[in-house]
Amino acid sequence: MNTPFGPTGQTTGKPKLLVLIGPTAVGKTAISIEIAKRFGAEIISGDSMQVYRGMDIGTAKIKPEEMQGIPHHLIDIHDPSEPFSVAEFQQRCRELIPAISSRGKLPFIVGGTGLYVESVSYEFQFSESGADEEFRRQQMEYAEQHGAQALHDRLATIDPKTADRLHPNDQRRIIRALEVHHLTGVKLSDQLASQTRTSPYELCIVGLTMDREMLYKRIEARIDQMLDEGLLDEVQHLLNLGYTPGMVAMQGLGYKEIATYLTGGTSLKEAVVLLKRDTRRFAKRQLSWFRHMHDIHWVDVTDVENKEGHIDKVYDIVAGTLYRDREYNSTTPV
Repeated sequence: MNTPFGPTGQTTGKPKLLVLIGPTAVGKTAISIEIAKRFGAEIISGDSMQVYRGMDIGTAKIKPEEMQGIPHHLIDIHDPSEPFSVAEFQQRCRELIPAISSRGKLPFIVGGTGLYVESVSYEFQFSESGADEEFRRQQMEYAEQHGAQALHDRLATIDPKTADRLHPNDQRRIIRALEVHHLTGVKLSDQLASQTRTSPYELCIVGLTMDREMLYKRIEARIDQMLDEGLLDEVQHLLNLGYTPGMVAMQGLGYKEIATYLTGGTSLKEAVVLLKRDTRRFAKRQLSWFRHMHDIHWVDVTDVENKEGHIDKVYDIVAGTLYRDREYNSTTPV
């Protein structure tokens, strides 16, 4: 493929890393493909749910034909019964980024899981707080007896900042945050706040943003499309395979709500209303997380009819940040 840039030569001695973030349904996938084509990049998924096999529709996973030949990494690497963590994401990226660079390609993380993306961009060091299996069991029992919201409220009392960014259904991460405080006496949010924002990479972070009401309409339209594409059948198939609603992966947006309906816990109408509400709230938490990140070049993509203009703007940001020593032109054919 002919791109305006060849192998990714370094200007700072650090490997280059491009990151594209934004809330769900903002349009990251389409723009990421065009940018990857222009810069000769390989994409690393920065989404904590797209790692799971068989969970395609509900995670809005990119289809093979949509990749247009661009290599994608960290998609379909786990069965839904196998939890995926920020620590594993960090380790895999530590291996992937130099491997991609060694092929003369630009490593390009694309996703909306803020902690995952930021932990790699700035090489967060998480304290070795260990584990307390009995404490975890007690918290799970508490959630079973009193409900997910009660467990979330418990975290909100101890660490409101972490609770604010976690959905009540995200029990694994809620329990882990409680466990960190239980073992160390330090809130997880304080651990994150103390991290040094110095990147081991020559880093360019581009964020996509959009008018809030338009974003919410796109979220609702996407969920309607997921239902049309067979989300109910997908969740039923996972249940038939033995993946229970209590599993971490099955607590993901779309899967928990539809599984509740399929197991007789609510009506389909109620499940869809909850899914749309929870997804809007999730997008709000994503934007809240991104606001505290550093060094983001924001691109407003509210005018959805101006896709080429948005791509050119992202192109100019990347070229001007990572390739300052080279001439570039955003109209260069991909």
